[in-house]
Amino acid sequence: MSESTVVARIGKPHGLLGEVTVQLHTDEPERRLAVGAVLDTEAARGTGVPRALRVRSTRVHNGVWLVAFDEIPDRTGAESLRGTRLVVDDDGTDAAADDGDDVFREEELVGLRVVDPSGADLGAVAGLEIGAAQDRLVVTLTDGREVLVPFVEAIVPEVDVEGGRVVLDAPAGLFDLGS
Repeated sequence: MSESTVVARIGKPHGLLGEVTVQLHTDEPERRLAVGAVLDTEAARGTGVPRALRVRSTRVHNGVWLVAFDEIPDRTGAESLRGTRLVVDDDGTDAAADDGDDVFREEELVGLRVVDPSGADLGAVAGLEIGAAQDRLVVTLTDGREVLVPFVEAIVPEVDVEGGRVVLDAPAGLFDLGS
């Protein structure tokens, strides 16, 4: 059984004709979300989401990727897709997966311990948000608060998947925002 790679996560509907926003998890959205591409889906059981979706159209609006699928003709159908992951079988030929150490899938990061440069425990990685300008790690701190951390080398200088940890060199005040 081959492993799947998440290409995008479906967000909210856009307009009345079945378009949805997507949170990208690929460096190649033009190829992965090309018109006619068929993507497998991962959704909660009982949602009625088709097992696969064929891309009808793709466009970028105000920096947000919008995708429509042949199987989803309207806003009601688009709403049912919210939270669905679009995946492809990882057959080892994906260039993005072979880029080296700078490409991480959310599945690799979730659960890793987050430590400061001295090794003190800060919490754990709870998720990864893909952004238009930069990605953000979702970190659950040891006190239970959830914070978003820019996933840039200046703040996250080390990701050690095998060692089960992420080093976070947080600037003063990063965790004080919103509290």
